[in-house]
Amino acid sequence: MSFDLVVRNARIVDGTGAPWFKGDVGTNGSKISFVGKLPENVQAGEIIDATGKVLCPGFIDIHTHSDFLLLRDPLILSKLRQGVTTQGIGQCGLSPAPISAEKIELLDQYLGFIKAGAKPDWNWNSFADWLNALEGLDLGTNIAAFVGHGTVRIAVMGFEGRIATEEEIKKMRYLVESSVEEGAFGLSSGLIYPPGVYSSLDEIAQVCVGLKNKNGLYESHMRNESNDVVSGVMETVSIAENTGIPVQVSHHKALGKDNWGLVKDTLNEIDKARDRGVDITANQYPYTSCSTTLRAILPPWVQEGGVDKVVDRLKDMSIRKQITEEINSASSWENMLRHAGGCEGTRILYSPYTPEYEGMTLVEIGECMGKDPLEAAFDVIVANRGADNAAYDAISEDDVKFVIKHPAVMVASDSIPPAEGAKTHPRTCGTNPRVLGKYVREEKTLTLEDAVWKMSGFPAWRLGLQTKGIIKEGMDADLVIFDPDSVKDMATFENPNHEPVGIDHVFVNGVKMIKNGKHTGKTAGKVLRKR
Repeated sequence: MSFDLVVRNARIVDGTGAPWFKGDVGTNGSKISFVGKLPENVQAGEIIDATGKVLCPGFIDIHTHSDFLLLRDPLILSKLRQGVTTQGIGQCGLSPAPISAEKIELLDQYLGFIKAGAKPDWNWNSFADWLNALEGLDLGTNIAAFVGHGTVRIAVMGFEGRIATEEEIKKMRYLVESSVEEGAFGLSSGLIYPPGVYSSLDEIAQVCVGLKNKNGLYESHMRNESNDVVSGVMETVSIAENTGIPVQVSHHKALGKDNWGLVKDTLNEIDKARDRGVDITANQYPYTSCSTTLRAILPPWVQEGGVDKVVDRLKDMSIRKQITEEINSASSWENMLRHAGGCEGTRILYSPYTPEYEGMTLVEIGECMGKDPLEAAFDVIVANRGADNAAYDAISEDDVKFVIKHPAVMVASDSIPPAEGAKTHPRTCGTNPRVLGKYVREEKTLTLEDAVWKMSGFPAWRLGLQTKGIIKEGMDADLVIFDPDSVKDMATFENPNHEPVGIDHVFVNGVKMIKNGKHTGKTAGKVLRKR
C-alpha cells in the first residue's frame, strides 16, 4: 500500500459534526484513499506528522464576492491562507453574466464596488461563457458560481424602477434556467440594491422557478435586515413554500441597535418553517461590522437608472437637500447610515479616486473637507462613480454568537476583495481562523466539530457537492492542517490584509498549496458546475 501523501497522528475532524478521532489519512492523486491507522513502514511520496494538530476538510466559503478578483489574481492567497479550498461567487444578485452587449456598461457600473481593481474585457455573454473564462485561469481554489437576479434584471430591463411585466419575468426566468443548465449552482438576490429593490415578491418567486429542473439554491440578501428583518425572513420562506426550491438567507443579522435581539425571532421562524418541511438555511460572518457600497446610504429612488443617474442627482444641490432630509427621517427603506448609528459608524474602505479617505469615518472625512459629513459622503460617491465600499458598525456581538450557534446556520465571509493596496473588511482575510480562534478556543461558543461542520460539510451539502466537505475514502483531497492552540485571525480595519496564524498546510484536489503558511507556487483549483 503506497500513497502520494500520508498525514499521520492527526486529530481528525471529518466535517460531519461527529467527534474527532486520532488517525492517519492517505491520498493518491486528487482523492482521499485511506482513513484509519496505517502501519509504521507505509510508503508515501510525502509524510506529514500532524501530532497535536487538527486535520479537517478544506473550508467552503459559500458566499464571497471574488468574481472579478479572479481575473486579476486567480490564486487569491487571502482565501488559501485561511484554509478555504472552495469559494461560492455571484452573490447578492451580483454576477458578471449573463449579459448582452448593449447592457455591459450598465452592469460594469453596477458591479463597480466588487471589481477589486480588475478591468474586465467582457468577452463573455452567457453564463457558460463566464465559466469558460474562469476555466482559462490558474485558480487557487475551486469555484462554485451563482447567477445574480440583479444581473438578469439588468439584462432584461436595465435599471428601470418598476414592476416587471409577465413577458419580462419570462425572459428573466429563461436566463436563470439557462444559467443553471450551464453550471450555476443557483440564483442570488440583493433586494436592498437597485435593480433588485424594485422587484416584487411575485417576480422573485416566478424567476426562481428557473431553478427547479436542477434543484438550484436561491440565496437572498433579503429586502430588509433591520426593522423588518422578520418580514424579510418570511418572504424568503414564502419563496421556498411557493416554488418547492431550497432557499438560504445570506449573511444573517439584525442591523441597528434598536433591532438587536430580533435574530431570536427570525431563527424561530426558520425553525418553524423547517418543522413544516420548508428547506431553508442561513449563513453568517462572525463580525459586528457589515460592508457594502457607500451608495447603500441613499434612498432607492436616487439609484434608479444606474450609477450615472445617481451622480447626476447628487450634483444637483436641490436634490441633495431632499436626499439628506430622507436619510435623516424615519424611513421604510434599508437606511444603512441610520443602522450604523450615523456618520461616525460609517467607514470608507475603498474609494480609488479619493484614496486619501480610505480607512476614515464620514465624520473624519467631513472634517478634512470642512463639510457636513453627509455632504462629504455625497462627494465621495460622485468622485468614485460606483467604485466605493464602506463598513457599517451595526451588529451586536451577542447576536453574532446567538446566530452562529444555530444548527441551520453555516459560516460564510461575504468578502469583498480590495483593489491592490486598498483596504477592505477584515472578514476578507480572517473569517475562518476567527471562528476557530475566537469562537471555538477562546469563547467556546462552538465546539471544534460544529465549527468545522459549519465551514466544510454543511456548505458542501447545501451546494450539492457530493465529493467535498468530508474526510472519507473516495472524497476529494481538499484538506487543512491547523494548530488548534494557536490558530487566530490577525486582520483588522487598520491592517485588513494581515495573514492569519496557525494554518499550517492546505491541499486543493490533492495538491499542496500552502506549506507552513506559505504558498508553494502551485495552482490546483477547478471550476465546479451544478449537476
